Amino acid sequence: MKPPIHDPSARQHPGGPSVLLDQGGQRNARPRSADMAEIEGQIGGLIARSTDELRLAWRKVHRIGPPPGLSRDLMIRALADKLQEGSQGGPSLGLRRRLQTLAGELEKGAPCFNRDTVLKTGTTLVRQWRGRPHTVLVHADGFEYEGRRYRSLTVIAERITGTHWSGPRFFGVTQRVRAALPGETGRR
Repeated sequence: MKPPIHDPSARQHPGGPSVLLDQGGQRNARPRSADMAEIEGQIGGLIARSTDELRLAWRKVHRIGPPPGLSRDLMIRALADKLQEGSQGGPSLGLRRRLQTLAGELEKGAPCFNRDTVLKTGTTLVRQWRGRPHTVLVHADGFEYEGRRYRSLTVIAERITGTHWSGPRFFGVTQRVRAALPGETGRR
């Protein structure tokens, strides 16, 4: 019988995704000797795992089972993200604070986007529709989709779906309509 390994960076469960922790138990700390080939191998190995093994790995990483109805594909992507985050470091503290602030504002009913949302030239919009990604490039005078130029996102959305859609809404670049608060009258 082999003696136990007391190195926290050693994998304790062969074949499963390792939970990358530093010596203080921090998940976002960057490991000292992170080998990208090993991380890529672990990520590639997720695809070969059974759904039950993925659920077990999820429990190890998140300390709770995966949400009901979460697809196998999303479990693999989330676990791969955690592996990459563990090896390359997670989001900065400032970004995490900003995301929490935005989530709090959303819960209060605040609009997600600025009223004067303007897409910058060079921006790429991506929308998944019926299992296929659709990419649109923003130009100064319109939009490019599948090598052709269009004057509006609505025309592109109609071409993708075959029915009338609001292009900005289809690609998620509109702001949500805010419900009027009691005592507010008229429009702004």
